[in-house]
Amino acid sequence: MAIKKEKKGELIKKYRKDDKDTGSAPVQIAIFSARIGQITEHLKLHQKDKHSRLGLIKLVSKRKKLLGYLKRVNREAYQKVVKELEIRI
Repeated sequence: MAIKKEKKGELIKKYRKDDKDTGSAPVQIAIFSARIGQITEHLKLHQKDKHSRLGLIKLVSKRKKLLGYLKRVNREAYQKVVKELEIRI
């Protein structure tokens, strides 16, 4: 249930710091958020899919840890990412 290559490329272009940046915290948070949205939609149709639910919980946890790191290191970038991705905190 991976996100499409084009969508991932758009997210990387939008949140990267420079041309070679593909793995900074804002980029990873954006990619995780896209996957979380997809899995959430999947679970609306398939309520008994426990394996996907576990994957969703793991992704939310990873995103939460990255958000905490970004908040400690760069508060402005944290606020920007949370606002643009409409993440509840």
